[in-house]
Amino acid sequence: MNPTVDVDSEKWWAAVQDGVLMVNHCASCDRSSLYARPFCPHCWSEDVALRPASGRGRLYTWSVVHPPSAAPYVVAMIDLAEGPRVMSTIEGCEPADLKPDMELAVAFRAGDDGFCVPVFRPA
Repeated sequence: MNPTVDVDSEKWWAAVQDGVLMVNHCASCDRSSLYARPFCPHCWSEDVALRPASGRGRLYTWSVVHPPSAAPYVVAMIDLAEGPRVMSTIEGCEPADLKPDMELAVAFRAGDDGFCVPVFRPA
């Protein structure tokens, strides 16, 4: 199931489809945020624009999900180098090998329909 793409997030999702992770950057307070929206959640300025993120982050917290009849997977909160915290999944790493503050890098996983979502892997 793909996420809902709306008018505020369509440019963000278009960048993800091109393999680029973006953050919302405010020219007024010079802070970044997620998710894409027409205002800054820090200072309420409307002087915001999407900007490419480095794709680097650190593991804040995680949970291993054990669905019935499927392989377990890791859902995590990642602190991006630009400041915002994002929820995603972690791939390419055994859950037992995860550690707080572990360095991660963004990757992109395409579903059966070709729609890409950002995921993270050990850096």
